[in-house]
Parts: sequence; C-alpha cells; structure tokens
Amino acid sequence: MVSVDGQECRALAYPALVGSPRIGDRVLLNTTALHLGLGTGGYALVVALPDRLPADPVLTGHVVKARYTPLQATVASVDEQGSAYHDVLRAADSVGGMPVVVADLHSAVPAVLAGLFSAFRTAPADSPKVAYIMLDGGALPAWFSRTAAGLRAAGWLAATVTTGQSFGGDLEAVTVHTGLLAARHVVGADVAVVSQGPGNLGTGTRWGFSGVAAGEAVNAAACLDGRPVASLRLSAADPRERHQGISHHSLTAYGRVALARADVVIPVLPDPLGSLIAEQATALAPRHRLVTVEVDGLAEALRGCPVPLSTMGRGLDDDLGYFLAAAAAGRHAAGLLQGG
Repeated sequence: MVSVDGQECRALAYPALVGSPRIGDRVLLNTTALHLGLGTGGYALVVALPDRLPADPVLTGHVVKARYTPLQATVASVDEQGSAYHDVLRAADSVGGMPVVVADLHSAVPAVLAGLFSAFRTAPADSPKVAYIMLDGGALPAWFSRTAAGLRAAGWLAATVTTGQSFGGDLEAVTVHTGLLAARHVVGADVAVVSQGPGNLGTGTRWGFSGVAAGEAVNAAACLDGRPVASLRLSAADPRERHQGISHHSLTAYGRVALARADVVIPVLPDPLGSLIAEQATALAPRHRLVTVEVDGLAEALRGCPVPLSTMGRGLDDDLGYFLAAAAAGRHAAGLLQGG
C-alpha cells in the first residue's frame, strides 16, 4: 500500500524493472489505471524508487520489448542469435500438427486447460504438456498474471512464452510464430493455448479491439502446420448486446480476420443460450469447421481448477456458459491428441 494525496491505495512494482520497494521508500507512481478504475487491476504502478535506484541490469540478450518506453526491457529471446535454441528455431518451420487453442480473453486459459485435462483423469501420466503463448494485446508483463503463475505452480502449464511486445515469460519470442515453434521444439509441448495477457482493449466498434489478434493467431498456427482450435467468447450474462451469445469479438476475429480454416468449437448449452449461439455460429460455417462438443462433466472440471475463474468481474456461476465454451475447446483439443 502507498499513500497518494493522503489516501492509501494499492501499488504494484516489478522488481526486475524498478527494484524492490521497502517500507518508507518514496516512489514515483503512474496512477492512470487507478484513476480510470480499470477492471483488470486498478493499481498504481511504481515507475521508480528515486532515492534508491536499482543496480544497472546485466543484459542477457539483445531483444528489446516495450520498446522506446521509459521502462523498455532487454530480454534474451529464444529465437535471437546467441540463444542456445537459435539453430533449432532457425531451421524449424512446422509444429507438426500440434493443436493450438486460440481464445480472445486471458480468463479463458484456465478453463481451456480444465477441459483439456479432464479428458486425461483416468491416466494422468499421459496428460499432455501445455505451453501458454501470451500475446501483447493486454498486459505486457507476464508477471501481472496471477493466473499464469498459479497454473505453472500447479503443473498445468509447462511454460509461458511471451511474444511481440509482451515479456517476462519462461521464454521470450519475437513473434507468435516463433512462440509457437518454441513451444513445440524447445518446451516439447503437445498443445499450445494462445491468448492476450490480462486485460483487453475494446471500443464497441467492429474492428477496434485487441482480440482481433485471435484471428491472426489462427493464421499463424495454420501456416505452421498446427491444428487451430477456436474457443468462442460467449455469454448469457454480459449486459452489452454486442457480447450476448457469441461476442462480436469472436465473430469478427474468426469470421473476418482468420483466413485459415479452424475447428470452431460450439458447446452444447441449454436454451435460450444454446439456440442463440447455434444460430450465430452459422456466420462462421463458410470459413471454418463447426465442431459440436458436449459439456457434460465440464462444470465439475472447472470447479477443480487450481486458480480462481473470473471474466469481466463475473465468476464461474455468474457466467457459466463462457467458461464451458472455453473448457469445450480444451476437450476438443484433447480429442485431437487422442486421434479424434
């Protein structure tokens, strides 16, 4: 906690960038998110400890992320010259049919994994190794994601690969493409899950939202010989009409941006939501393969998730259809691994 104009508020510091604050330190804060009341995290962000600056970092790589901002970070990217994996990735051109589950929101990631792992409960030793590919449409530091850290600690994620301008993962990659190749050839992943980090940007327009990148991720997975699986963002609880049933984010990202063919997972949900999404999904049929997936047992799998489930401030029971849709995409990816 810090004091701003005599009021206490929460503040977040990334020690790798600014050092570790101590009680009594003066801090330089960015309070933008706090004043805007951003739902993902209304924190003040520590920019610097002006009276106790950290030692100059030891530069371990040559790739700069959050480029040309005051807190730009130099990282050792898995695909850069000098990396121990450079020769592997220089020659790599395929992920060899690896299922790649693509989702709009970060909150879908644990639900996808709950559905995926529920298919392997009878033989946990055969459970797949999963890598999370983090896009840069939301938070840039992977350190902001308690979800990713919790999934990693629980053994549900083998690695987080931060791509584009995002940073702080177990592995860094320059693009989504090298992120997917690193997941396959460096991590040894059987499945990859791709989404932006915590938070997202939307303007209420057809094209002005960060989740457009989900369509580009489908294209990246397909051009690398992956099996793209599209997880739908849907809701019966969102008060905004454009997000009711299948969100316009999914309809645009998969229906217009994704030029490659994907398996679009349609969860079997009770009416009226079930009939609404079945009708809306017909808009995606000309470009993609629509795959109907039963959701029996998935609610129980979601309740066993090792991290809290929340999307747009709504928990599992508040927006069950949203989480079931993501879990159904994970269940479908499991089926692909099992020869389905």
